[in-house]
Amino acid sequence: MNLVEYPDSDMMMLDLADTLASELADHLRRDDRVSFCVPGGSTPGPVFDVLSEQALDWDRVTVFLSDERWVPADNPRSNTKLIMERLLISKARRANFVPLYAAAHTPEDYVDELAKGLEPHLPITLLLLGMGADMHTASLFPGADRLADALDDHAPVLVPMRGGGAPEARVTLSARVLKAAVSTHIVISGDEKRAALEKAQALPVEEAPVRAVLSGATVHWAP
Repeated sequence: MNLVEYPDSDMMMLDLADTLASELADHLRRDDRVSFCVPGGSTPGPVFDVLSEQALDWDRVTVFLSDERWVPADNPRSNTKLIMERLLISKARRANFVPLYAAAHTPEDYVDELAKGLEPHLPITLLLLGMGADMHTASLFPGADRLADALDDHAPVLVPMRGGGAPEARVTLSARVLKAAVSTHIVISGDEKRAALEKAQALPVEEAPVRAVLSGATVHWAP
């Protein structure tokens, strides 16, 4: 793990956006298509705002989420809604988007079809993740009902998940898929999450699921 510290959140978001844009541009120079996997939540919004304005060959970039709540895209809790409003606008609107939600009653009803849509874009070229104070990442929550399945080395691409105190079901990329990313960045802020990051490194992955992706990742932190 490589830890990069910043004096404040604004500088971190600008620097991280520049780093991600540079990496995307570098991969696009070498590959016909690249995949960019992004988190939901409020933290990455400023990064998306900057990235959306970058003059990249977005039509050769496929964007998808690391996890999604099982709610329609117009629901305020939808991660898809966030990236549609903050990332896939302006220049980045030309990117291809692969959804992690379908109009089915439960994720189990459609998870295999969603996984088929992702498989052509794996392994992930560039992965951006967040981390909660409980040491979860994506929807790999400590104590979640199918965490063991999602952490298994032979896990499927996508795993339905319930836990983390959320009212709705979720679907998440498995740890196997996340670990296979070519480049991984994790963005966190605040003393509580910094303490959680340090604690995670000494715990079993079942108690600190973020450990599954820490090896080789660059963690960006600001107070």
